[in-house]
Amino acid sequence: MLTLYHTPISPNSRRIWVTLLEKGLEFELVEVKLNGEQFQPDFLAINPFHHIPALVDDGFNVIESLAILEYLEAKYPTPNMLPKDVKDLTIVRMVQMVSVNELLPSINPLIPRILNLPGEDLEKVEKAQQKIYTVLKFFESLLGDRSYFGSDNNITLADIVGGTIIPLFSSKGGISLAEYPKISAWSDRLMARPTWQASEATEEAFAEFRSNMLAPMEKQ
Repeated sequence: MLTLYHTPISPNSRRIWVTLLEKGLEFELVEVKLNGEQFQPDFLAINPFHHIPALVDDGFNVIESLAILEYLEAKYPTPNMLPKDVKDLTIVRMVQMVSVNELLPSINPLIPRILNLPGEDLEKVEKAQQKIYTVLKFFESLLGDRSYFGSDNNITLADIVGGTIIPLFSSKGGISLAEYPKISAWSDRLMARPTWQASEATEEAFAEFRSNMLAPMEKQ
């Protein structure tokens, strides 16, 4: 039995959740509240680095979201989410790595905006926006006229990794996709999929995370 330990608003968690749904696998979803639950002994036994997500498959613990995706693709290859063509596969890998190394770190200055928190640093926000728009321009060229990254018809792991970050920036981070029509249409295409709708974080989840963020400030 597969068990996913996750946090609803985390793009890292959501990419695993979407993949499990896209592959039609049976799994148990266990929420880890980031108010201290990640430091509890039971969870540390699964991931000693106290990060989410973590996947347990019949007693085998897998951590780090990209490693989890590789594990799921290797063990449960239907539907196939990695192209066979070397150039298409490389496109998938580039999107994955750029999403994780360039795009996702840009979320930090936008967290006050996403969660409606005080303390927004406009200079850092502007730098983050510049990085995000650089990524979007790059992705626009990589996607071309295809429906998905590295594929004309089939969703790939690149779509899952990038597609659990970009819509969040667009909907809550004030990032406009107007100058990137191909990425905008791609984002809409993903958001219409049942797997994206089923895994979308609720406003209650954002409110709870916001409350957890505010708690240390209120104690000062």
